[in-house]
Amino acid sequence: MRYVATIGFFDGVHIGHRYLLSELRRVASERSMQSAVITLDEHPQAVLAGNVQLLLTTVKERDELLQQNKIDEVFLFRFDVIRSMTALEFMRIIHEQYGVDILLMGYDHRFGSDRLTNFDDYKRCAEQVGIELIAINESPQGAISSSKIRTALLNGEIEEANKMLGYSYYLSGKVVHGNGIGRTIGFPTANIEPAPCKLIPKAGVYSGKMLLFGASNPLRCLVNIGTNPTVGNERTTIEAYLPDYSGGDFYGTTITLFFTRRIREERKFDSLDALRAQIATDIQTVD
Repeated sequence: MRYVATIGFFDGVHIGHRYLLSELRRVASERSMQSAVITLDEHPQAVLAGNVQLLLTTVKERDELLQQNKIDEVFLFRFDVIRSMTALEFMRIIHEQYGVDILLMGYDHRFGSDRLTNFDDYKRCAEQVGIELIAINESPQGAISSSKIRTALLNGEIEEANKMLGYSYYLSGKVVHGNGIGRTIGFPTANIEPAPCKLIPKAGVYSGKMLLFGASNPLRCLVNIGTNPTVGNERTTIEAYLPDYSGGDFYGTTITLFFTRRIREERKFDSLDALRAQIATDIQTVD
């Protein structure tokens, strides 16, 4: 099998990535070849810096998004194995061992230990191993990067982040027991623990949607991210209240929270009654 491929980490598979993927599918179709994405099992900085990198998608989520974009194959490499390879060495491997004959490069992508910066240098390497190299310019929506989206989320700019992603940012995780305060004031919540690598948006109250495991339609929800200062929590929690749900609890099940809009900052209230009144007001604004 011979492939048209592109290289990248593809964190979030945002609209810039999807423009590149659409070009990949177009070229593959024109050449009657298969499409492939060459990517890594972990972010390079996780290896280089030796700590967890907060990402928009887990490896599993990223692969699911790539599959949704109708990519025929995903070639997953370990960064700690290939980090010392030059661009030429890496191209030789993907050509000879993985069948890559055509390689599409995004306008801002670089790879190889020799840190080439000029497209012509990459093209000369590709020609030496028998790969046709094609440069792809930025998407019609302009320059979009995963780092810009991460910054927007950390600033609480959820709508701007969603615009760049092309979908609502989401967190998935199992429902775990919280401190039970929500239930005592009439608003029982589902608390989730997402994967350690997932970036958590800025603390605050959000309008969102919750998708229960196995369900086809999400329910609207009010999400709070923070330490719940009114009751004096010490650690950050992520909890969601479903105003339209009257069933039982779902501890131990997996849910997904989609963030659509930031309502307000998290703040400390003088009493639980004041907190209850604010939550009731917040619910009225949930989409």
